[in-house]
Amino acid sequence: MNHQAEKLYLYPVWVRIWHMTNALLCLILIITGLSIQFSNPSTVVKFNAAVTVHNLAGIILTISYGFFFLGNLFTPNGLHYVISVKGFFLRLKKQFLYYTIGIFRKETAPFPVDEDNKFNPLQQVTYVVLMYGFVPFVIVSGWGLLYPEMTLYSVLGISGLDLTDLLHITAGFGISIIMCVHIYFCTIGKNPTSNFKSMINGYHESH
Repeated sequence: MNHQAEKLYLYPVWVRIWHMTNALLCLILIITGLSIQFSNPSTVVKFNAAVTVHNLAGIILTISYGFFFLGNLFTPNGLHYVISVKGFFLRLKKQFLYYTIGIFRKETAPFPVDEDNKFNPLQQVTYVVLMYGFVPFVIVSGWGLLYPEMTLYSVLGISGLDLTDLLHITAGFGISIIMCVHIYFCTIGKNPTSNFKSMINGYHESH
């Protein structure tokens, strides 16, 4: 098979634009969020500036997420987020064993990337949980903090605003951890930079 035949066009322009925008927004939100959470004179971004930038980035993220949601709803890209129930746990087990053992033995990936399967089983589950769970949750809770009058006064005797804040921070840390793991696994491709290049030219290079 020649070099050109090893490339698959999997990332249309709108996906790449959204992905790079989302990555930049998440990075800004993480830095400013940490600056707000651990505010002190030596913080990375001064508190007032961090709050302003964080709120603005959150608003743009809301718009970006709407773009992503509609894109998945009206284009074939959404099919990659549909999880097949049949053999679900067996597929997860195979992929987990590959990531923890097989990859170090130079074994062949159990679920190679193709036009119908852009994600392996673990990626698919992670992205579904992230994009249809964590991100909407952090957006809704973020708007609740931006407009506190929208939040419940109390929940089971706990301040609704304090609970919203706690859940927002928890979701934010969850997204941060997933993003770090995502960046690491992006280095596991044909070479350490091939998966990053795919977000520029749209082509996935197989092993």
